[in-house]
Amino acid sequence: MADRDRWDLRKLHILRTLREQGTVTATAEALRMTPSAVSQQLTNLARQLGVPLLRARGRRVELTDAARLVLRHAEAVFEQLERADGELAAYLRGEAGEVRVGAFSTAVPALVVPAVRGLRATHPQVSVRVRETEAQEAYELLAAGDVDLALSLAAHAPTAEDRRFLLVPLLADPLDVALSRDHPLAAAPELRLADLAAEPWIFGGSGPWSDITRGACEAAGFSPVPAHSAAGWTAILAMVEAGMGVALVPRTAAGRRDGVVMRELTADRPVRHVVAAVRKGGEDAPAVGRVLEALRAVAAPAHP
Repeated sequence: MADRDRWDLRKLHILRTLREQGTVTATAEALRMTPSAVSQQLTNLARQLGVPLLRARGRRVELTDAARLVLRHAEAVFEQLERADGELAAYLRGEAGEVRVGAFSTAVPALVVPAVRGLRATHPQVSVRVRETEAQEAYELLAAGDVDLALSLAAHAPTAEDRRFLLVPLLADPLDVALSRDHPLAAAPELRLADLAAEPWIFGGSGPWSDITRGACEAAGFSPVPAHSAAGWTAILAMVEAGMGVALVPRTAAGRRDGVVMRELTADRPVRHVVAAVRKGGEDAPAVGRVLEALRAVAAPAHP
């Protein structure tokens, strides 16, 4: 194995400068060194490498063939270091780096994907790696350092008392009512959540969406009667289309089905709040800041 300690970059830079300047005196001036210091450094480099680097030609010195061979290889190192400096500077400006994002299912197409598209245009060296996850797992991953940023509903985020995380509000996502196209209220001039108190409801039997649906209906003065249980929006909207019940659907999650009408509520307008979270201090990482900026830009037009 090669003895890498003898490849001293500072001394190689002096040798490279000598090749460019032509004399020890000019090299010393360019590097703000004394001529004797230049000579000493090059003598030490020759000893480290075990080859002669300079030979006298009159009152001047010139590089040996061995010195030119050394510099040919050193150029590749200097080139790579220039690239590293450039990438490091870009990273420090928040223009480069990888950010791992954990997000719940509907946040991926509604927020994360548009943010990634925006970053490709403005900061193409910032890459985002997405991991779809439920809220509890997202915060476990965030705490463990397996993701850098987590998206969840505010109702399922850690409280402000949890000093591990910084929460960043992103979006107040309105909840609309999904009705079958032939439902008697599908074309009503105005629609309140209380008008649907006697309807059969479709939502998950437990978990975040069940809590949100029950909470919104109870705030409107009634407890929803669960007719069917489903977790995915495809299944929920298919049952709505078939006239099997009604459902609350986040506006950012709404899919299109010919037989389903999405109605905005004229009163008792419930919303779900979406937040981003990072580990305390993590917001100072420039690339993470760029991703947060991109998420805010996507979320801003969606605020009611």
